[in-house]
Amino acid sequence: MNVNTTSPNSSMTQKLGAVLFADVVGYSRLMSENELDTYNALKSLISQLEQSCARFQGRVVEVRGDGILALFETATSAVEFGIELHRIASQHNQTRPETQRIKFRAGVHLGEILIDDRGIHGDNVNIAARLQEIAEPERVYVSSAVYDQVCNRLRYGYEFLGPKQLKNILAPVSTYCVRSEVAGATMAGTMRPGMPGDILERPDTPSVAVLPFASHGGDETDSWIAEGLTDDIIMNLSKFRNLFVIARNSSFFFKTQAMPPKEAAQKLNVRYVARGSVRRSASRIRITAELVDASTERTIWGERFDRKIDDIFDILDEVTECIVAATAVMIESHEKQRMIQSAPSDLEAYGSVLQGQHHIFKYTRNDNRKAQDFYKNALERDEGYARAAAALSRTLNIDWRYSWTEDPSDALNQALTFAQRAIELDPTDARGFGELGYVHLYRKEHDAAIQSYQRALALNPNDADMHSDFADALAHSGDNETAITHIQQAMRLNPYFPDQYLWHLGGAYYNLRRYEDVIETVNKMNNPTEGQRMLAASYAQLGQTELARQIAEKHRAVHPNFSLKRWGSVLPDRLEEDTQHFVEGLKKAGF
Repeated sequence: MNVNTTSPNSSMTQKLGAVLFADVVGYSRLMSENELDTYNALKSLISQLEQSCARFQGRVVEVRGDGILALFETATSAVEFGIELHRIASQHNQTRPETQRIKFRAGVHLGEILIDDRGIHGDNVNIAARLQEIAEPERVYVSSAVYDQVCNRLRYGYEFLGPKQLKNILAPVSTYCVRSEVAGATMAGTMRPGMPGDILERPDTPSVAVLPFASHGGDETDSWIAEGLTDDIIMNLSKFRNLFVIARNSSFFFKTQAMPPKEAAQKLNVRYVARGSVRRSASRIRITAELVDASTERTIWGERFDRKIDDIFDILDEVTECIVAATAVMIESHEKQRMIQSAPSDLEAYGSVLQGQHHIFKYTRNDNRKAQDFYKNALERDEGYARAAAALSRTLNIDWRYSWTEDPSDALNQALTFAQRAIELDPTDARGFGELGYVHLYRKEHDAAIQSYQRALALNPNDADMHSDFADALAHSGDNETAITHIQQAMRLNPYFPDQYLWHLGGAYYNLRRYEDVIETVNKMNNPTEGQRMLAASYAQLGQTELARQIAEKHRAVHPNFSLKRWGSVLPDRLEEDTQHFVEGLKKAGF
């Protein structure tokens, strides 16, 4: 859509407004496959969107082909409509075949625009259009100008994607992805404004980041294989104490960025970068892998594996072994033994686990359910598959954490059962112990929780999320200083850490009465609405009651059903004084 055409004779006015641009994903393909059906379906859908737009105090300025351009009085209305647009499209798609579903990507920007009788124009309109171009399907990408207006008003998840160089826009635009499920966004890895890579110290031990392997082949759906293999290599390497291994979240942040190994290594401040590719056919798989010394930009090891797909477990072991050997780390024999994971007896069970991994890290209710189904399928095919049992426990823990199920208590009990089963099947896999630690904590069985996390970290000392979860258990058990050291380690292993790490750190600081540190920590969260309780309580404890009450009012707007009594009962504190200390701060703030 050309949004720059103006008439020299038009009367022109300038106005501050929020612009939304939305476009259909794969429109040309849809039209080529079924032109008449696509045309009629899109026409009906756009009619619904125009009616909805008016309800958000906006108007669709132009519809051309597969795109809509809309103008709103406020950034808040524009973002709310962007989320509603995807909901309407999803509902519309329920009756359509998977290959014929109409999905949008959307961009929103706020600024001064030019208005005449032919429409709206100017650089700020173009920025919204360019944000749409880089957006993921069924997502809304917004500029920092929009984020600043909505972050404390709308209870959505906001993932900072960094400054983006948009086509034909001179200066990079700081960009955020909006997620309707705020709970999941608190667990997703993200950049943070003002946190450059050069603040990271280079570890004393050999350090490595495994970048996401590329998926080469005709079928894009095979990307889950490349993702899963990358996951497994990271997991295998992270078990070695003598290696420093960047966490999955931070490694996968580079998935869509065509970045030389040296630049990625500089951002993560590691010495070595491993990368590769995967190509699969019906019966064979070809994996290429290399390890680059970023300080010299020299490939110190490279290999191509062209094997039967049944040999995938041997390939995994070889790739891991070669990376370890190439970094010249002295590995003790018992550590090598720990690296070897129990392979399933059924290759399709392994495939189901890899597909589950593809969904679980998206942290949405729907993806968590899909992951759960894949893990159940893996266990049905191989009832002795410990990894599948641990992963299933994780999905149930997530269901409990965010009330993504009708019976959260039952989900927690099931999570306990599957974690125990995973440990019985493979007592050398850290994942089962980690899930067990989480269940014990929220059952308020503190000693058992700490012992489980200690065992997990002994088996996998480089698991960043495990360090963060362990820190949360320690803080709730009264050992806040130790909790802070584990959070700091988690943040170094996972530089693009999720908001959840900051929440855990803020909780430890609050217990220690370090209220200024709580405020500084919570203000770094990309989802400020999720830190408002802790923020309000800290300001109240500092005597800044008016500010605390303002934050409490914002909290009430996005959490109208919040119950202080229920919150106090859910907190898994070992010490009653810690619970009362938090409740006291919230009461002072007006909760």
